Amino acid sequence: MIKSYQFKNFYSFRDETVVSFEVGKQPSQSGYDLVFADQSRGNKVVAVLGANGAGKTQLLKPMAFLSWFISRSFLSAEPQQLIPVRPHKLDEDSPIEFEVDFELEGKAYRYQLHLTPQHVLHEALFVKTSRLYSYLFVRERRGANYAVKQKGFGMSAAHARGIRGNASLLAAGHVHDVATASKIVAYFERYSSNLRFTGRAHYDHQQLLQSAHFFSEHEALHDRARRTIRELDLGLSDVELKEVQGRDETGEETAPVHVPFGQHRLEADQGFTLPFFEESSGTQAAYVLLRYVLPVLESGGVAVIDEFDSDLHPHMLEVILDLFRLEHNNPHQAQLLFSCHTAEALNLLAKHQAYLVEKRELASEAWRLDEVVGLRSDDNLFAKYQAGALGAVPDI
Repeated sequence: MIKSYQFKNFYSFRDETVVSFEVGKQPSQSGYDLVFADQSRGNKVVAVLGANGAGKTQLLKPMAFLSWFISRSFLSAEPQQLIPVRPHKLDEDSPIEFEVDFELEGKAYRYQLHLTPQHVLHEALFVKTSRLYSYLFVRERRGANYAVKQKGFGMSAAHARGIRGNASLLAAGHVHDVATASKIVAYFERYSSNLRFTGRAHYDHQQLLQSAHFFSEHEALHDRARRTIRELDLGLSDVELKEVQGRDETGEETAPVHVPFGQHRLEADQGFTLPFFEESSGTQAAYVLLRYVLPVLESGGVAVIDEFDSDLHPHMLEVILDLFRLEHNNPHQAQLLFSCHTAEALNLLAKHQAYLVEKRELASEAWRLDEVVGLRSDDNLFAKYQAGALGAVPDI
C-alpha cells in the first residue's frame, strides 16, 4: 500500500509537493479507511480536482512514471535513450526529485530517486527498522561512474556499479534474481494507470481492442466487468466477447482480434447485439476504465486514473468508488488515485481525501482540503468549491 509520495521540479510543479494517503487520528471513520501495519490509518481513495491546465495530470504522473521506472526501465529502455521526464521550464538545470513511502508484506519502505533526463544521480531504498529507516542500497553518480553501497540487498558489487544511467537498480536487480528487488518490482507492477509519459492516453478504438484482449485472457475479471456495466445502467443486459477477423487500414486481413459486443434485451425473444464501436462513448469509456481498475481490486495495488469521469455521468462515480469502499469488493485494500472535473466527488469524500490543484506564477501547487484553515469536517465541500471559496476553479 502507498502511504505518500513527494516530488520536486517535475513538469509544472517547481517546488516540493507531497501527496499523502495517511490519515490523522481526528477524522471520523469512513468506508474509505484502511489500516497500515503500524495501525495508523490511511485512505483507499484520493481525488484531485482543479481547473484545466492547473496541473492535475502532473500531480498523478510521478506514480505512473515510478511504477514504470522501478519495474521495467532496465529491459525496456535503450542504452542511450533519455529518461522520459522533464524538469520545470524555469529550472531545467536542476535535478528532478522523487520519494515514495509504501508498505509491503508488513514492512515500511522508502524509495528515493534524483535524476535528470540523461541519467540517475541518486537512487536509494530504505526499510524501516523500529522508528528509523536503514538503507538496503544507495547508488550515487560520481563523474561518469556510480558508487553503490549495500546492506542486505544482495546484488553483486560489479553488477550494481555497472548498471547504465537511464535504468533503475531495482529493475536491474530483478533481472539478476535479487529477491528484494523482485519483491519491490512485483509491487510496482501492480500499479495500473491510463497515464503515459506524454500525458493521458486519450480514448481511441485501439484502447477498446486492448481492453478486450486483456479481458479475453482474464475471464473472471471480464465477468466482473460485465456485472459492473449492468449496474451502471448503460442500457446493456450483458457484454459478450467475440473473436472477429482483423483488418488493417487498407482492408487487408490481419490476425483475429477480440471485440466486445453489447447485448440489448427487452424480453427473451426481443433484442439485438451491437459491437462496442457502435455503443455510446460513455459505454466504451466505462469498459476501458474497468480494464485499469479491476486488476488492482483483484490482487491489491494502486490505480492511477487521470480524468476518471471522462464521458461518464457524475452518478456513475459513486458506483466505481464503491468498488474500493466496500470490503467484499476490495478485500486486498487496493487504492485509487484519480483526477476529475466532477465536483460531486466532494459529496462522496471527506476533506482528507481530496486535493485541489492551482497554477500560480507559472508553477502548479497542490493542497489537501484538511490543510485549509477554518474548513470543518461537516462543511459542504461541494458548495464551497462551486462557490470558489476553496480555490482551484477557473478565473472566468
